Amino acid sequence: MITIDAHQHFWRTAAQQQPWRTSAHGALVRDYLPDDLVPELKRAGVDATVLMQSVDEPAENDRLAGYARHPTVAGVVAWVPIRDPDAVLAELDRVPIPTLCGVRCLIADDPLDWLLEPRTLRMFTAVAARGLAWDVVPVTAAQTGQVIRLARAVPELRIVVDHLGRPPLETAGWSPWADHIAELAQSPAVALKVSVGIDALTAWRAWDRDALDPYIGHAIEQFGARRLMLASNWPVVLLRASYAAAWDDLKSLVTSRLPDIEDQAAVFGGTAAQVYRVDSRQHTPPAAP
Repeated sequence: MITIDAHQHFWRTAAQQQPWRTSAHGALVRDYLPDDLVPELKRAGVDATVLMQSVDEPAENDRLAGYARHPTVAGVVAWVPIRDPDAVLAELDRVPIPTLCGVRCLIADDPLDWLLEPRTLRMFTAVAARGLAWDVVPVTAAQTGQVIRLARAVPELRIVVDHLGRPPLETAGWSPWADHIAELAQSPAVALKVSVGIDALTAWRAWDRDALDPYIGHAIEQFGARRLMLASNWPVVLLRASYAAAWDDLKSLVTSRLPDIEDQAAVFGGTAAQVYRVDSRQHTPPAAP
């Protein structure tokens, strides 16, 4: 079983502005680099990762191209200016990243009215033709509705919805999140990450394994193992839990509902390898600490 952490970041705080970071995110005001993550991967038995962009600017892709050379990075999801669809392919061509597997930009709580414009749909069709996935972090019901419509409009586009589609962890709510997860699951090219995003982490008073259980259970019921992928969201997850605690809790919650070893293998690495089309075989499992 190859284990892939499907969502992590690297950054140097002095190298870029992070407008999503507020006074509530003091734990993130430091550099997070490969040497910081490798010991965590070894302790957790993680073989490789998918490195995600965290800043919307061309210089981010230059930084990602450098990080991509690290042996633990199986794939890179780079930044593209989705709000300027005509510039997307030019940015992808500007910085060749051999392990490029997807694209993303930070949408915050933008209503995404522009997502279904004809030129945006043409851009996503071109992204799909290049074999790339689109990652998105919807945090509002309106955003998720637009992602559902995009999945129907461009069915060949592999869409990865990050962080369980932002479940209402802080209120223990259910709808409309649960209904939207069910709708997303109706599009075969949509996959879902079993992880927790910064919006939920910030609103959540403390890490609570049991609170995650019903949301992960619903995700499993709707998506099945072959369209779910385990992800840490390191270092953002450090706002509420250590890497080891978060990874172990997420993993155990999945295992409790998916006793079949092949299903577990899919969530813990197989889905990420397939959706992102990364060759996880080139990564040697780390030695035990």
